[in-house]
Amino acid sequence: MQFKKYINQRNKTIQGLRSFKDTLPKNIKKVINNRGHVYSETLNNWKYIVGENLFKVCYPKSFKNSNKFGVSTLLVMVKRGHEVDLEYSKKEIMDRMNAFFGNTVVEKLKLTSFSDEKKIIFENKELKKNVTNDKYKVKINNVKNEKIKKSLLELTKVFREK
Repeated sequence: MQFKKYINQRNKTIQGLRSFKDTLPKNIKKVINNRGHVYSETLNNWKYIVGENLFKVCYPKSFKNSNKFGVSTLLVMVKRGHEVDLEYSKKEIMDRMNAFFGNTVVEKLKLTSFSDEKKIIFENKELKKNVTNDKYKVKINNVKNEKIKKSLLELTKVFREK
């Protein structure tokens, strides 16, 4: 390794291939290490942190790191009706996250509720699927070969499940 004297970003240079992390300026490295790392690791391990039951009804939306004016906050989206469950387990979630990262990463959890509109959309789609399936059931019943008829009926069952 050769050392350069008058360079602001790095103290040493490496010949050959460098990793992407080594080519970034120091300021950007700090931002990525502080903010991006905590949020991405939280997303990857959310099921482990909150448990199976709460994993189904909530997810982390954003992470704000601490600064002079505020503390580090994790914003969690919760399905409407399950806010109380998450409110009671706030302390446990913060303890698990801090234990997972090895230091105090989250000092405050903020909850935001959302309505589960996806079910309504899926119900409307299922109604439409049943209408189209009824249209094809008549055509399938007109097929004379029993093996083909059974296989087509099983195919429609698979499409209904999806």
